Amino acid sequence: MDMPGNWRKSSYSGPDDGNACVEIATTSTRTAVRDSKAPARATLTFPAAVFTAFLEALKEPRARR
Repeated sequence: MDMPGNWRKSSYSGPDDGNACVEIATTSTRTAVRDSKAPARATLTFPAAVFTAFLEALKEPRARR
């Protein structure tokens, strides 16, 4: 995967969080995730469809998981 250059943090990340969150970047086929405190270290990449399914599962009510 060509590493995307459009890394972004969660909208829930605020100035009081000490920069402690994850960042994501996307291409047309992959989603990459990295630690915002150590951006030069390991990056996880997932097929776009798999990452989308993961996010949708997180939105489901607990009773359905």
